[in-house]
Amino acid sequence: MIMNATIFTKSIKSLYILTCFLFLGMGSLVAQSHSYSTDDSMIALNGYSSVSYIDDGKAQLGKKEYKATHDGLTYYFVNKRQLEMFKANPAKYKPQYGGWCAFAVSLGGKFRPEPKSFRIVDGKLYMFTVNVEGDFVKVWEKEGKGKHIAQANKNWRSMAKFKTFTP
Repeated sequence: MIMNATIFTKSIKSLYILTCFLFLGMGSLVAQSHSYSTDDSMIALNGYSSVSYIDDGKAQLGKKEYKATHDGLTYYFVNKRQLEMFKANPAKYKPQYGGWCAFAVSLGGKFRPEPKSFRIVDGKLYMFTVNVEGDFVKVWEKEGKGKHIAQANKNWRSMAKFKTFTP
């Protein structure tokens, strides 16, 4: 009987340890379920203010003293007013497709954007890559932004979240 109690106790301890590992593992899976165009610093939009993009229509570097953390990312803002606006409605100011190039996502890939290459469509921020091969925002507009947005929305739901290409 003592032998069975010892085995039972060890089984409970093993189950507890396994549960802890699974719980911790699920936490890392949840953290990795998001895919953002950022480096290890986890600073969104290379430090540019998402409020400036959407409300002012321009790319402006934010300041470290005006920052907020949302969904694991740090966002910088130009001033306290922008910080408060973001805190009141962070979903409004998040870039589409995790900040990846909207044109690349419409084609099924991920390219890091150039912070000064963006468009606002229906109040949403779309970022774009600019490299030696061309300005992706120009192609996106020429071929039809509505078509590309629809395709990118479809791709974003199903594409491999960690397949990235850095120019």
